Amino acid sequence: MSEAPRRRRSLLPAGVALLLQLVVLYAPSGGGAAPFPYVDKLVHASVFALPVLLGLLARLPLIPVAAVLALHAPVSEVVQALLLPQRSGDPWDAVADLAGVALGVLTARAVAARSVRRSGGHDPHTAGR
Repeated sequence: MSEAPRRRRSLLPAGVALLLQLVVLYAPSGGGAAPFPYVDKLVHASVFALPVLLGLLARLPLIPVAAVLALHAPVSEVVQALLLPQRSGDPWDAVADLAGVALGVLTARAVAARSVRRSGGHDPHTAGR
């Protein structure tokens, strides 16, 4: 399989995670009782960590991925507060979002380091090039 189809296939999970993030952040909230305190912060961190992690594992560049998602964190809260009457903006949600970006970066780095160790010190993505 050539590099282009393989690359597109590796980007698909990151794209799905980004779409999930947009739905979670901008769709009307279901309300209801939370199953435990601060579950909304966990959700916010998760929906930012997942696209960062999957984007970096798909070998997208770190700085643009982290920067775009870190900028989206406060912007999403402003949009929710000002433009979506069924939602509210919360600065602590933005903090959870940023924590999710950091978690995604750290997890991707840990996965990459483990992959390099398993391959005997060689990056498996560049082996044979």
